[in-house]
Amino acid sequence: METDSCSIDFKIDHNDPELVSKASRPEGTIVNVNGIKIGGKAIVIMAGPCAVESEEQLSETARQVKAGGASLLRGGAFKPRTSPYSFQGLGKEGLEMLSRAREATGLSVVSEVMDTRQVETVSNHADILQIGSRNMQNFPLLKEAGNTSMPILLKRGMMATIEEYLNAAEYVLSQGNPNVILCERGIRTFEPSTRYTLDLNAIPILKQRTHLPVLVDPSHGTGLRSLVPTMAKASIAAGADGLLMEVHYRPEEALCDGSQSLHPEEFNTLMYELEKVAQAVGRHIYHS
Repeated sequence: METDSCSIDFKIDHNDPELVSKASRPEGTIVNVNGIKIGGKAIVIMAGPCAVESEEQLSETARQVKAGGASLLRGGAFKPRTSPYSFQGLGKEGLEMLSRAREATGLSVVSEVMDTRQVETVSNHADILQIGSRNMQNFPLLKEAGNTSMPILLKRGMMATIEEYLNAAEYVLSQGNPNVILCERGIRTFEPSTRYTLDLNAIPILKQRTHLPVLVDPSHGTGLRSLVPTMAKASIAAGADGLLMEVHYRPEEALCDGSQSLHPEEFNTLMYELEKVAQAVGRHIYHS
C-alpha cells in the first residue's frame, strides 16, 4: 500500500539551552531600557545611520528619526567591514557624538561593540550594546557582555542556525545578564538578488522557543532601500517586537550602507504604515 507523503507529520525535536528556553520563563522577558519596554505589547523602533560619520550627519538624522517616531537611536562608532580599507568608524569620537545626540533628543542609544576591550567604553556612551552578526560566536565577547548589566542586542550570525544562535544568547545569560534582545538580520543563501535572505521564519520560531524579545533588521536583511518598508511590515505581522532600521539624512553621501538606508521622508511614511499593521495584529508602536 502506497503511503501519501503529504500525510506524514514533519517533526523536529529541539533541545534548547536551559536559560533561553521558553520553558524557563513562559511569561516572557521584557527588557527595560530607560523606561522603554522591549518585548511587551508595544513595538519598539530603533533607527539611525549605519555609522556615525560627522556631528552634522548624526545630529540631523537623530532629530529626524525622533520626529518620525523612533524611540531609540542606532549608530555605529566601531564598524566591522569586509575590506580593511573601508570606513571603520570614528571610534571614541563617534561615541561622544552619540552621547551628545542622546542629550539633545532624549533618544536612548544602541551602538556596536566588537571587542572585549571596548565593552566598558561603549557602555559609558550607549544604552544598549549591540553584538553584530560577525561576532555572534565571539565567545569571550559574549561572556564579557554577560558580566555587565547592560541590555544586549544580539544579532544572528549570517550563516548561523537557530540552535547556534540560541546557544550564543545562552552564553550571555549564563554569566548573569538576563537583558538579551535577539535580532534577526538575514542569512546568507544561494540567492543573489538581495544582500542577505531575511528569514521571516525565524521570528515565530524564536518566539515559540525562547522567552527573549525578538527584533528584525530589514535594512541588512535586504540591502535594498526599496525592500525595507515591505519587509519591515512583514516582520511586524510575523510577530516581531521591534525593528532596527537604517536612516540617513543623505543616503547618497553615506560612507557605508547608503543603498539600504531610508531617507527621513521614507521613514516617516513607513512609520505611519507600521502603525496600521501593528493595530491589525493587536499591538501598537511605542512612542516616547
